[in-house]
Amino acid sequence: MIDRRQLMIASAIVAGACAAGAPALAQDVTLRFGHYAAPADTAHKAAERFAELVAEKSGGAMAIEVFPAGELGNSPTMLEGARLGTIDLVLTGNPYFTGFAPVLNLLDLPFLFESDAHAYAVLDGEVGQALMDAIRPSGLQGLAFWELGFRSLTNNVRPIREPADLKGLKLRTTPNPAHIKAFETLGANPTPMPFTEVYAALQTGTIDGQENPVNHIYASKLQEVQKYLSLTEHAYTAAPLVMNAMRFNSLTDEQKQILHEAALEAAAYERQLNDEEEAGSLEGMRAAGMEIIEDPDREAFRDAVADVTRAAYVAEHGSELLDKAIAAAKD
Repeated sequence: MIDRRQLMIASAIVAGACAAGAPALAQDVTLRFGHYAAPADTAHKAAERFAELVAEKSGGAMAIEVFPAGELGNSPTMLEGARLGTIDLVLTGNPYFTGFAPVLNLLDLPFLFESDAHAYAVLDGEVGQALMDAIRPSGLQGLAFWELGFRSLTNNVRPIREPADLKGLKLRTTPNPAHIKAFETLGANPTPMPFTEVYAALQTGTIDGQENPVNHIYASKLQEVQKYLSLTEHAYTAAPLVMNAMRFNSLTDEQKQILHEAALEAAAYERQLNDEEEAGSLEGMRAAGMEIIEDPDREAFRDAVADVTRAAYVAEHGSELLDKAIAAAKD
């Protein structure tokens, strides 16, 4: 869990950013915040909580306008907008950052994290800070790691119980190299596309299936257009909350501190919601008629993809961050 120590780390981050920033502005501030999630999704609930916290901590001098469900564009478009400064804040899945900060591909390696606690130890610690630092040269200031969670598979062709069941399936994936390589290795046909296009693609049969965390699947109503859910939990997806760096550096030290603290507190809130709502999401999908495979052969999936995707990452980025992320499970 994010605790006072994490808030102290945020203070240090802010101090460093302030030293390098442009002259501070003292007037009231309104920031536009775009994200991918449906209004029922825990990410949107956390975004609303973030806006409330910023207003409370600033005494009403700072306001966050939240635009959910891709209202400001799909994930690649919103990220580009944040880099250019046409959008102030963006939340989206980690895979969309790997095009311009490829070292972040670490977080998407299949079967890297053993549990939520393991993921949070990495994201909230030294490795997470190194990855946030890697985003900054692209014109973005990282505020906190939010999450989507552990990803599972849905499709309309057959129940997925073992790797062989994926052969030939056309699956929407993120554009992340680790995800694409994993599903190619498993014999599927990975098809990257923005999430805002997935429902229609499933409805029309353009793709057979997709993979996402349980709560995200349910909140996005994919149970309306999918028959089978297999709880593979094959990869974890973090969601960096980022801000246009020039806009961030134009703020006062106090305003920067408020944003960092609110972002961390909202991250903890979202993690709690995801934990609380998973059982209800599964029950809702079951009630909607989905067949849920609760015990696929996860070890077989792990054996098929973990080593090959890690080797590809190490060849590109070295093993230092990967080794630290693995070791965090033992801390």
